Amino acid sequence: MKIGIAGAGIAGLTAAALLARDGHEVTVCDQFNAPSPVGSGLMVQPVGLRILQQLGLDEALIEHASPVDHIYGETYRALSVLDVRYADLRPGLQGYGTQRAHLFELLLRAAQAAGATIVPTTEVRGVFQDGAAATLETDGDPLGPFDMVLDCLGAYSPLCPKPSSPLAYGALWALLDWPEGGPFDPHRLEQRYERASKMVGVLPVGSRAGDSTPKLTFFWSLRAQDHAAWRAIPIDTWRRDVTTLWPATVAILDQITSHDDLIFAQYTHRTLSQPGAGRVAHLGDSHHATSPQLGQGANTAMLDAFALWAALHETEDPVAAIRRYGALRRWHVWLYQTASWLFTPVYQSDSRVLPWIRNRVAAPLSKTWPAPRILAKLVSGELGYRPPRLKDP
Repeated sequence: MKIGIAGAGIAGLTAAALLARDGHEVTVCDQFNAPSPVGSGLMVQPVGLRILQQLGLDEALIEHASPVDHIYGETYRALSVLDVRYADLRPGLQGYGTQRAHLFELLLRAAQAAGATIVPTTEVRGVFQDGAAATLETDGDPLGPFDMVLDCLGAYSPLCPKPSSPLAYGALWALLDWPEGGPFDPHRLEQRYERASKMVGVLPVGSRAGDSTPKLTFFWSLRAQDHAAWRAIPIDTWRRDVTTLWPATVAILDQITSHDDLIFAQYTHRTLSQPGAGRVAHLGDSHHATSPQLGQGANTAMLDAFALWAALHETEDPVAAIRRYGALRRWHVWLYQTASWLFTPVYQSDSRVLPWIRNRVAAPLSKTWPAPRILAKLVSGELGYRPPRLKDP
């Protein structure tokens, strides 16, 4: 088939690599001058690693990533309120903290090696379907016609039939050098909270090819409406606020010398009941945008691409394959979108009641069987997930 992919992000490049490898004629368009990653670091969970294994990229990912076996959060009074260990699900199980650029480079090279064509400097503004084909409308000449179009343009995709709902909170992100000798655990995602209105976190994300310096992703919760006010205060004032909440961060904050050293990410929430219509399918954040509280964004994007690829192994009809893709992803997407919708205000909101319940009720219960195993299954991405049974195309 001729397949057009709008957006060269994690979902788009994973789909391109899988589909081009099967012999489809794949064209990926992106608005940037050259495809590039957006963001600092992320977690590749066990389910995401399986997709990379399918592409032969798992060992290359692991080579530069940081193994993470523990997710831990505490209040500023050092009260433990989040304690998830992957080993509670299976001994030796772990996720991998990685720089987004590292994962992106692996997928880009895989897509190009499989034969996908990358078309840069092309802004997609719409899609036209005439029943027999789909054409991408761009800021220049149309692209197509294609037998199938994959919308991988993210939470604000112009191809998505349902708008996203902005969430009150987002976060400031930075990629920083890992401090030698501590004070952070190199195998743990760590967070500290003051109620739910303040959160600071550190995720080890390893290195990348050509740069052996180990890094970490630093993040600070911030209301979207307060971003402009934050930029107006001296950076030293903000750094004092951070170290007051978590004194250990003094070991890394000297790397942040201006507001421009941090990138603000605004979060939204949206779930499409039908992630496709006709010859157009929506993948990744175009399908299911949410906050990153469960650390599943890149993983669910790769799972979407894998499900669409598997659907094309079942049928050569693109319309039927898109319907099958929706069926394969429906339950898992609904489960994680619902969990994210429930968990987000517990950690990012102005509520005083929810953090009290989290600290005094939910945290003790989370340490009681079978909660540790369920939580480990949730963060690994495996809760409710059943890999598609593949058939030869």
